[in-house]
Amino acid sequence: MPAAPSPARQRADARRNHARILAVAEREVAAHGAGASLERIARVAGVGSATVRRHFPTRRALLEAVSRTRIDALCARARELTDETANGRNARDALLEWLGEVVAYCAAARGLAPALALDGAEPETARAPHENACSSALEEAGAPLLRRATRAGAVAADVTMPDLITLIVGIALATEHHADPAARAHRLFGLAVAGLSPER
Repeated sequence: MPAAPSPARQRADARRNHARILAVAEREVAAHGAGASLERIARVAGVGSATVRRHFPTRRALLEAVSRTRIDALCARARELTDETANGRNARDALLEWLGEVVAYCAAARGLAPALALDGAEPETARAPHENACSSALEEAGAPLLRRATRAGAVAADVTMPDLITLIVGIALATEHHADPAARAHRLFGLAVAGLSPER
């Protein structure tokens, strides 16, 4: 009877499988959106469906992993713009620039808006819901920008960061199948911005 692989070998195999599944998932989500077939991802990655499920127990977990690099970049950008407002930049302009970049990412990267939109428990995990990590990360990163704009009187006091992320997700999902989703999303966001400022 052959000896079982060592724990170190098992960990290395698991890391390789994870990287391979994620690389295939990124391509499949880019091509087919959030509904990309998990079975096809497993087949192309050369692993079983159970292996995909072991690494990514839910579709949301997979979409979050696929979107992580973009989310990290947007969070870093929010911190840069917050620093700029501390050095005198107009707080409303900084907030709107960042939100515009989130809109652009969502319109260009299929799977990002659904990753932000998915919430609560999925059917297969109804007993163990978890927070939306992508949305939470953006809300936390953007909150200082919103606070500064609100304190400056440039944004209505009752506007919250979850409101703004939800608005962006709605725009991105509504324009996903438009002939020019980026342009349409940008236009709708511009229309929505007119309602952000408090009445004078």
